[in-house]
Amino acid sequence: MSSTNTTSPRFLIIGAGSRGSAYAKAVLSTTNGVIAAVAEPDPFKRKEFGQKYIWGLREVFEPSPDESFVGWEEWVERETNRLANGTKRSVDGVFICTLDHTHADIVRAVVPLGVHMMCEKPLALSLSDCLSIQACLKQSPPDISSQHSSDSDAASLTTPQSSTEVTSQATKIFSIGHVLRYSPHNIILRRLLLQDRAIGSVVSLEHTEPIGWWHFSHSYVRGNWRRATPEGVGSLLTKSCHDIDFIMWLLCSPADSDSAQPPHLPSTVTSSGHLTHFKRARKPIKAGDATNCLACPAEPECNFSAKKIYRDRWLRKEQDTGWPLKIVVPEIEDIVRDSGWDKAEQVLLEKLGEDYDRNSITDQALAAKNFFGRCVYESDNNVVDTQSVTITWDEEPGNTDIYRGPKTAIFNMTYPTQAQCERRGHIYGTAGEISYDSRSITVYKFAEDKAVQYPIPKQSPEELKSHGGGDFGLAKGFVQAVDAVENGVMNVDKAQRKFVGCTLEECVVSHGIVFAAEEARMERKVVDWQAWWEQKRRILEKVSK
Repeated sequence: MSSTNTTSPRFLIIGAGSRGSAYAKAVLSTTNGVIAAVAEPDPFKRKEFGQKYIWGLREVFEPSPDESFVGWEEWVERETNRLANGTKRSVDGVFICTLDHTHADIVRAVVPLGVHMMCEKPLALSLSDCLSIQACLKQSPPDISSQHSSDSDAASLTTPQSSTEVTSQATKIFSIGHVLRYSPHNIILRRLLLQDRAIGSVVSLEHTEPIGWWHFSHSYVRGNWRRATPEGVGSLLTKSCHDIDFIMWLLCSPADSDSAQPPHLPSTVTSSGHLTHFKRARKPIKAGDATNCLACPAEPECNFSAKKIYRDRWLRKEQDTGWPLKIVVPEIEDIVRDSGWDKAEQVLLEKLGEDYDRNSITDQALAAKNFFGRCVYESDNNVVDTQSVTITWDEEPGNTDIYRGPKTAIFNMTYPTQAQCERRGHIYGTAGEISYDSRSITVYKFAEDKAVQYPIPKQSPEELKSHGGGDFGLAKGFVQAVDAVENGVMNVDKAQRKFVGCTLEECVVSHGIVFAAEEARMERKVVDWQAWWEQKRRILEKVSK
């Protein structure tokens, strides 16, 4: 039974940025869950979040001691002391919505506290961290609310087999921010493909993520995700790991989450990609030595002008104080409300005018700050802007209920597109083909010689802007799973399958495909997936012992 509230599960949001706010909104609008606390180092974001989703709902201006924390470390310390003193947990679950590089440390710190977790993608920035997190979560003792895991938890890892193996050991619900699994559109697509077998056996799949020309410049040239990890892993992980997971969900995972059938694991992985545009060699000659859009002679003709994107489009034309303006000026909504649009424009331009001299700033300081007015050809970005991944499967040996033969998936991530994150693709099967984009699904069957378009359930504008409803679906599934476990309706294994529909193992394997693809790209090779996977696991086992 729940240690906090037998009817409404309570949650902590770690990270009050755009992702934390998206999940908080989804929880409050689609579930019986309660946002009970927030942990966020930025005082403005923390206060704004609390006023919207926690203490502001009670029409009070200040939080109670258990509702607001300056960081996840403060909350972990406070919760640890509560448990040591015999006090019940303050929350049932945690949403981890911080910057990517913090995920591994937070997950490992939270495990001993005995709460359910949803971690934003990616799970971690290295394969070793992903595998150690998996080991830590799998080997947690049954009553982890009163015990602490040790560093030796990472010492034992098992070969990925079936979802049954992992979830039978789980003691708490764990979800990952692979939101593409949860949109109504993709749920229907998967049902047609795997349960209805509308086009027979899959032969090949082509899937494209069009990032959007200005979106890439915002997030991957000027923003938080512009730099690769020390190992060279970049935008495929931070932007498209859920696209790789989507492909694995369609072509690898069993059709039914309750099935004991093992996944159809890939045979090979290869990839190629380049930084094609956002580099000094592509800088217009007219721009000269300018490094900031506000002082650039080529700005009026430049597609990536910060003034055109942030001021002209989003401030003046759209008058939308949400993303991306809120990323540039977090307090812009309050400025508009209190002082008007002219003042907001003044503050925005001041922010866009911030710049740096490469000779007078350390690399550490540069990496820690975003310069949204910086010339896209003079930034410190190094992640690829276009990449393709090819995954192949061999015929599955042995007798199975459903034949799973050889197949190929090709994924393409590219920046120069009008569409923004509106995925599209084709799936070719032995009995027909499926074409899809973010709004429609069309099935053509050879036997009938006609195409049928399948309707997608109508959603609110707010849901559509949230990964086609994926944010809402993911949050709802996680909360429902936690609710079922905490109120004694289901055990963890059943709730994980029914509501989350994804095991920790599936999450780690799909991340592994990303790391294999990045290794293939950097070393210009074809990765033998199962041999590579075994090798990586053995290396970590030796290091962990």
